[in-house]
Amino acid sequence: MGRGLAEPMAPETARRRRNPLYATVDPPASGRYPVARGPSAPPRRRCAWATREPLLSYHDVEWGTPLHDDRLFFEFLVLEGMQAGLSWETVLKKRAAFRKAFLRFEPAKVARFTSKDVTRLMKDESIIRNRAKIEAAIGNAKAFLILGKEFGSFDSYVWGFDDKDALSKDLKKRGFRFVGPTIVESFMQAVGIRNDHERGCYRRAELTLARTTSPAR
Repeated sequence: MGRGLAEPMAPETARRRRNPLYATVDPPASGRYPVARGPSAPPRRRCAWATREPLLSYHDVEWGTPLHDDRLFFEFLVLEGMQAGLSWETVLKKRAAFRKAFLRFEPAKVARFTSKDVTRLMKDESIIRNRAKIEAAIGNAKAFLILGKEFGSFDSYVWGFDDKDALSKDLKKRGFRFVGPTIVESFMQAVGIRNDHERGCYRRAELTLARTTSPAR
């Protein structure tokens, strides 16, 4: 996310100030809550930025969870690039529209987009209409396919990096655009290469424990 394999104890940055949100557990599908042990069930402590939907669901389900799906990798690359200069919440609210406009972010389909598609996307008020970002997404789809052929998959390639500067530099060398260190850092956080949930966040603990039993790579 605009927060996209660092050590779990990496220091927080200024944008992840430790002002955690307390929220109760969502009700189960059955409508029945489990009986809590003790006087009351403890609240879940989340990262400070997860204050409302769609940020809450994104934080609890996706952000920082190790990813190994090439289509989703490409989706996050495009969305992180689209976020530049904007808020991640804005991008999430437009995510469904982006998926429709970019054909579910299938790299092979996006790589075949032409100038007519650029015109179509520039007229689509449901997405972020920035010509440079749209054209970069199409060019990145082509670079993504080439890289996938070289390494077998983007997954095999990207999990070989744990440093944002190194990954940013290599992606640029391979023809990717809108992949500066800040965007790449957000991408690595979103797809779980880095676990940058704040200390005390319940997801940080869950993901750290998961990596001790099943390595992310």
